[in-house]
Amino acid sequence: MDMKDKKILLIITGSIAAYKSAILTRLLVKSGAEVRIVMTPAAKEFVTPLTMSTLSQNEVLIDMMHENQWNSHVDLGIWADLLLVAPATANSLAKMAIGLADNLAMTTYLSAKCPVMIAPAMDLDMWQHPTTKKNIAKLKDYSHEIIPVGSGELASGLKGEGRMAEPEEIVEFVNDFFSKKKANQDLIAKKVLITAGPTYESIDPVRFIGNHSSGKMGLAIAQECSERGAEVTMVIGPSNLQIPDEIHCIRVVSAAEMAEKCLLHSPASDIIILAAAVADYTPAHPSEIKIKKKEGPLSIELERTKDIAKQIGQEKRSDQFLVGFALETNDAVQNARTKLKKKNFDMIVLNSLQDAGAGFKHDTNKISIISKDNKMEDFELKSKKAVARDIIDHVINLI
Repeated sequence: MDMKDKKILLIITGSIAAYKSAILTRLLVKSGAEVRIVMTPAAKEFVTPLTMSTLSQNEVLIDMMHENQWNSHVDLGIWADLLLVAPATANSLAKMAIGLADNLAMTTYLSAKCPVMIAPAMDLDMWQHPTTKKNIAKLKDYSHEIIPVGSGELASGLKGEGRMAEPEEIVEFVNDFFSKKKANQDLIAKKVLITAGPTYESIDPVRFIGNHSSGKMGLAIAQECSERGAEVTMVIGPSNLQIPDEIHCIRVVSAAEMAEKCLLHSPASDIIILAAAVADYTPAHPSEIKIKKKEGPLSIELERTKDIAKQIGQEKRSDQFLVGFALETNDAVQNARTKLKKKNFDMIVLNSLQDAGAGFKHDTNKISIISKDNKMEDFELKSKKAVARDIIDHVINLI
């Protein structure tokens, strides 16, 4: 096994199985990986930080503050190629599922930008409890890989499922992950242009017309493309999202600015994915000073913004692939099919505000994909990261 230069962040939680993490660390380091470790306060009752520090050849972190210095969970989360939680107790699984950040390990998990792999460890009854099953299902929906538990004699004396997988088995899972990631570079040498987020159309220096788009779906697609080897440019409207360094990010505010940047970069792009919620109308005469409140109604004249999708669709070359989005409230499929044809898309991603958990601001989405030949495929509600994977898989298949 060769994991040379791979960066693995190992989180150890408070389980008797923590002794296996010492062997796991040794095997990972022996395979060439750089291993950094974060332990929960309970974990150090089962295995000492000194042991894990010696084996990993790195300082072990436990608390948010250490010797008057702040341990940055953000930096740790960005550093890693893979976050591995082994062992993961029922308590820690529950915290991960609901986003409870009460220690350095959990804040690091919530800050992680990399894939997550989890090796659960607990007693039989806890493993079989409905809440644990629900938490495991939720973590799978976040696209985390759950390493199957083993069966045998448990610390309580019971026999059955719940044992953490053996260190050698976990190393096999980690090695397979990196091997698949290396093999799944199906967008190498491809240039991908993605739009994301809302646009804000100024009424006056204080007010604007906008929408509730967060940009999360566009960012998830950009990250998926980047992980597959593409050179990604993302034009994003007003958003607080942190964009990874490997993605060329162009921030804009208005529809006009987004159109300008998209039309500048689209000719050199192989794949164009228009996920942004661009305003269709903008104030015709925005005021240079704040509009004061007066008696009676206020009328604002609106004019059409430049139709980015339509222009790119008209100018699209035969060797380019164009993906559109349709967020609908009614007659969803009919409206999406009309838009697909009118804008000359190669495929369109449809999501409806009628579906719970779909649309703006959510971390999940529920989509249907309609291709140019009018074939439609429906998908279940998933995390936006998993939805991004489905979308790009579809693009690759059609190309």
